[in-house]
Amino acid sequence: MKYILVIGDGMADNPVEELGQKTPLQHAAIPVMDALAARGEVGNVKTCPEGLPAGSDTAILSIFGADPLKYYTGRSPLEAAASGIKLAGGEVSYRCNMVAYEDGDMPFEEKKILSHSGGSIEGEESAMLVKELFSHPEFAAAAEKAGMRVYPALSFRHIAVQSDADIQGISLLPPHDHLGEVIGPLLPSGNSNAVILKDLMKLANQILEHHPINEARRSAGKLPANGVWFWAEGSAVILDSFVEKYQKSGTVISAVPLCHGIANLAGLSITYVDGATGELETNYEGKVEAAMSALRGGQDFAAIHVEAPDECTHNGDLPGKLQAGVSFADPLRPQDIDLNPWP
Repeated sequence: MKYILVIGDGMADNPVEELGQKTPLQHAAIPVMDALAARGEVGNVKTCPEGLPAGSDTAILSIFGADPLKYYTGRSPLEAAASGIKLAGGEVSYRCNMVAYEDGDMPFEEKKILSHSGGSIEGEESAMLVKELFSHPEFAAAAEKAGMRVYPALSFRHIAVQSDADIQGISLLPPHDHLGEVIGPLLPSGNSNAVILKDLMKLANQILEHHPINEARRSAGKLPANGVWFWAEGSAVILDSFVEKYQKSGTVISAVPLCHGIANLAGLSITYVDGATGELETNYEGKVEAAMSALRGGQDFAAIHVEAPDECTHNGDLPGKLQAGVSFADPLRPQDIDLNPWP
């Protein structure tokens, strides 16, 4: 038996007034998914347990058979595992987003956060910015004093690791949930380490505000990636082997570190696809072909993770979300669907 799991991350939603009180998925033209549903079984499953945040991290852990109530310590350790980052005792990892704050001479705490992804900053620019930030003499000294180092990534999603870090009682809010809001009440709080993180974020804004990359982005009509945002704190995590648990080999096809990290921790392989970005414009055809190739090549299980609906949701992009609901199924046609292509 061969298995294909397609995860439409963030595809579910609430009824929307502009769509006649339909959800985006109800409104979108999705003939492929409709055809699959008509020929299969349809049901509901609760992937985010009570008491834990509803997010991609807890949901995808559940989907891969790892109970979040047992295994979840935070989002960033899962993403850190994608890069082979191993946390030592007492170390904590954070997601270190490149973000866009509004321009202006107002105090840092009075600025609004405009983008959780630094204006969808390109990977190489993002990596260059965070490397130069942590190499800046003033910021490097502050980061060393805080016991923090950074692991740049080719996206807006970097990982920061802090030694001897106290996260007891700390409050670090996800930036994508607060776009357009004044950041003062959103900044790290809850303990003395939160003050250290907040001071690093304030200093980062001062250093990045007029960085040449950001000045060029403004000139091109783009938002600047003029800050970093620490969140998704967590300690080391160990998952059970998917292969040993289910006696099935498998691969994960995704453009986001979270899925790559869960795959690494669960003993699944990772298939990288050229042009897979996690955004609306991505290589859907390549992801489908990669899954089919893996199954034909002997794998039992292929998971295709589609991030675009989630990113469009965070950005408040309703037309984009409608398109995302359609686009990821476009590489297949309903008449081509064969539920039994392998013996």
